[in-house]
Amino acid sequence: MAAALDLDVVTAAEQTRRGRYRQRVMVCQSISCLAAGAQATRTAIEQATDEEGLGHDVQVVPTGCMGLCSRGPLAQVVPRGGAPTLYGDVTAEAGRQLVASLPRRAPPPPAAVTDRVLDPDMPFFACQRRFVLANAGRIDPERIEDYVAEGGYRAMQTALQSMAPDDVIEAIAASGLRGRGGAGYPTAKKWRLLAAAGGEHKYVVANGDEGDPGAFMDRTVMEDDPHRVLEGIALAAYATGADRAFLYVRAEFARAVERLDAAIRAARRHRLLGRRVLGSDFSLDVSVRIGAGAFVCGEETALMASVEGGRGTPRLRPPYPTEQGLWGAPTVINNVETLANVPGIIGRGPEAFAAIGTSASNGTKVFALAGSLVNTGLIEVPMGITLRQIVEDVGGGIAGGRAFKAAQTGGPSGGCIPAELLDTPMDYERLQALGSIMGSGGLIVMDDSVTMPEVARYFMEFCRDESCGKCVPCRAGTVQLVGLLDRICTGAGTTRDLAQLESLGQTVRETSLCGLGQTAPNPLFSTLEHFRGEYLDLLVDGDTAGGEDG
Repeated sequence: MAAALDLDVVTAAEQTRRGRYRQRVMVCQSISCLAAGAQATRTAIEQATDEEGLGHDVQVVPTGCMGLCSRGPLAQVVPRGGAPTLYGDVTAEAGRQLVASLPRRAPPPPAAVTDRVLDPDMPFFACQRRFVLANAGRIDPERIEDYVAEGGYRAMQTALQSMAPDDVIEAIAASGLRGRGGAGYPTAKKWRLLAAAGGEHKYVVANGDEGDPGAFMDRTVMEDDPHRVLEGIALAAYATGADRAFLYVRAEFARAVERLDAAIRAARRHRLLGRRVLGSDFSLDVSVRIGAGAFVCGEETALMASVEGGRGTPRLRPPYPTEQGLWGAPTVINNVETLANVPGIIGRGPEAFAAIGTSASNGTKVFALAGSLVNTGLIEVPMGITLRQIVEDVGGGIAGGRAFKAAQTGGPSGGCIPAELLDTPMDYERLQALGSIMGSGGLIVMDDSVTMPEVARYFMEFCRDESCGKCVPCRAGTVQLVGLLDRICTGAGTTRDLAQLESLGQTVRETSLCGLGQTAPNPLFSTLEHFRGEYLDLLVDGDTAGGEDG
């Protein structure tokens, strides 16, 4: 058995390695920047570095997401001992000019380079608090040494050397961490249930089945900081007495699967996973399970069926997974972002996490900010920040001179928030009171060119297509709801259709087997509540229906 990794030695060696370079050029290779041509940018920067003979002075580092995806490709120059400079819209040609302009070169940088500098004090960055995304844009996701040098695996070392499993659970309870997958259930409560459960084996499952349209939070964390996810899983397993863990990832996230597999192999090789982790009595076997990409597999019981090799369909609860989970053994299922918070909570102390956010919703939340905004991308903001701050400050306002119409939170299970509620704080309770949910973090902002019945139809079609078909209310109900929305959106609907739409939606909500069906009508009801007039305007006999926008 190989010796356990000495984190101090690795950190010192990595710092020495970095210190040899006068400049480090961090090039974002995350999904959004790659779509904007970041691979060509990286190649151009590497070639220019070689051609300029800067190989001994300049290190080019591929990194994860830097956040401001709408200005990608992004690159950041970090001088030794100096402040970093972030650049946006770094095309391949701009990358070559960037290398030619590095400080030891003369003459001064041309406007083609300086015009691309992004102000670190702009609201997009200044409003954020990085906890889960602390390493974003700072490390090479494929090097375990990079993660260790940023403090990685220290929290696990601390827990194994100086904390009993109950101490870890109490720290999570003191932090106030709640599940980031949507429902906001207190993480420590789940862990206590698993810790108290009997049985020869227990399981931890990281739910990486992120299927909401427009959402890429968990995908990015898994791709860009895989060891953080593994460390969170290991801490959860240590706290609960689990000896086996799975990462459930949908097949289309091929790079996440590849990087997680590589990270697991590296962690095993250095005894950060596997038998006798870091020389302790704690052992943990972790592996990746690939899902076929069904939205319903984000639901716990359907996910477990898929992990076991069966068809991903839900079952009635109770029994709950902590009582009877994978192969009948006690199991806890946490969202990827939830687990990615854990190393920071243990490493920095629960007080640091609890000091962020509101009294009931502590910490930060990662959102995939998309839609009709000037600035879009991956953001991490404190819980309790208002929707207006996200739209107007972080997002830079509505693009193209149009007006704000609504924001959709929680994906197909969430709801639409209108302009008059822009000052709503973003926390679990406030969003639920509006008929929406936090969800996993998809946040789509729409301008006044959008028609809200069309939005409801889009999400209902999604739920219809993703229904597993096990229960009649969801399987048949969503089909009928789409049909009624089709009639209304095409101008053929009547007041009777609208009444049936509301009645059937309520039936689907109350009688469906699992969360997918129960929440499928949410976008319908929230748009009816806040934009009812748009439905009435589309009805054949709408003039006789009356009603105003809510």
